[in-house]
Formats: sequence, structure tokens, C-alpha cells
Amino acid sequence: MQLELAQIPLVDGAVAHNLTRVLDVIAKRRGGTDLIVFPEATLTGFPARTNVRDIAEPLDGPSLTAVRNAARDAGVAVAVGLAERDANRFYNTTVLIDERGDIALRYRKTHLWASDVGVFEAGDRFAVCEFKGMTVGILICYDIEFPETARAVAALGADLLIVTNGNMDPFGPVHRRAIVARAMENQMFAALVNRIGGGDEGLTFPGESALVSPFGDVICEAPAKETVLLANLDDTLLAASREHYSYLHDARIELRLTAESDAQGGRFFTIQSP
Repeated sequence: MQLELAQIPLVDGAVAHNLTRVLDVIAKRRGGTDLIVFPEATLTGFPARTNVRDIAEPLDGPSLTAVRNAARDAGVAVAVGLAERDANRFYNTTVLIDERGDIALRYRKTHLWASDVGVFEAGDRFAVCEFKGMTVGILICYDIEFPETARAVAALGADLLIVTNGNMDPFGPVHRRAIVARAMENQMFAALVNRIGGGDEGLTFPGESALVSPFGDVICEAPAKETVLLANLDDTLLAASREHYSYLHDARIELRLTAESDAQGGRFFTIQSP
């Protein structure tokens, strides 16, 4: 599978501007590319409580419809984010649009960062879809700091984890390290795509987009500038990483931990089968 990781700058609240940038990347798709991945909240940027009602759109809104049409015309799949309006509720959402322009997967961010709180509601489910012979799942930004999120996606059979990211300095390296761990501990590919450049309130987004193998090796990574990184995914690495052991199979996730203490006041957990 050939991917393009679109590490581009965005303007918070400027939907028309961001949509133009997305459509331009799709129009310049390289030959053989199957999937283009964009950063978190691509189309809308990050809204605030004061303007989320003005810029959020439903999934059948004009901006996402334009992206779906462009994906269909170019014959390429696209992972793109937006502030999603669902009646009177708002979500930080990423969708996977397939090469026919259909929405194959929708994911609503389950772990809200401080600036998300009061703007978005948290999503309540993890899901996967089939794409080009692989099972694909999505997480968004802060989600990957919690090992349980990637494990949930992996438990659904994911071969590729897409992470749309909007992580700013000085926290950028946190996600760059986390994505390597999430790929390795779940024996799946992970594609992380972050914003680059400035944002509201003086924020700076460092990029650090990358494709990581199921062994935790960095296959390719973007330089610290605006770029669309070409990334090739060799699916034979999946079988190789899972040949001798399976973390999903071997993990004793069905066991309960019970907190106890000894006579000296030391605290410990004991493992008990359900």
C-alpha cells in the first residue's frame, strides 16, 4: 500500500482555506497512492466554545462532500478530520473516505485534551473497516497517550492504525515516541500525521509525522517543514512480526488485579482469574 502523509499547516476556524489546501493535495496525488492522511481537525482547525457552532459541519455538509467528490474523482482514499456537528452535539471526528468517495469509517475522539473539553463531547466507541485487504482503525491525537486505545483497535483486528494529530510544542515528541510503542506492542503499522506551523494563541505544531512498522521501526518520517511524505507499507512485515508470538494472544487481559497490602504497609496487586 502506498500512502501520502500530508503534513500541512492549517488555519483554525478558516474552513474555506483548509478545504482548499486539502483539495490541492488530493489533486496532486502521486501515481499509485492508495491513501492520503491529513492532520487532526483538518477542515475546520480547532474551534473554541465561542465559534464551534459556526464552523462545525455534519458529515453530509459541504466541506466533507467536496472532499468525498475529490477523492472519488482522483480514485484515492482520504483520512481527514473536522469538527463534526450531530444535531446539537459536537465531536472531534476523523473519517476514512474510500476511493469511491464513500465514508468507510468514522471515529470520534474518545480522550479529550484540555482545549477540547467544553467544545467537544467524547466519542464512545472504537471501530475498524476493511481497506485494500487490510483492517484499518483510527485514533486522534491525545488518544495515543493511552495504551488501551490502540489495544482496543488492535483487538478488533487492525493491521494499520491511522492517527490524525494536532500536537503542539513542547509536547510533540510525546506522540512521536508513543506511536512507536503503540505499533510495536500491538504488532501493527501506525501512520501518524501531525500539523506543521503556527496556530491560535501562539501555538507551534512541530510535524514529526511518520510511518512505523509492526516491529516499531520507523519506516519513514517527515522533515520539520510542510511536506507530503510518500510512504510505502510492506504488508509482509505483518506476518513476520506475528510469526513467533502474539501480544494480543499472550496478554492476560482477562485477569483482574486486586489491591492488597502487607503487614508492613507495603502495597501490591495480586492477579485473580475471573
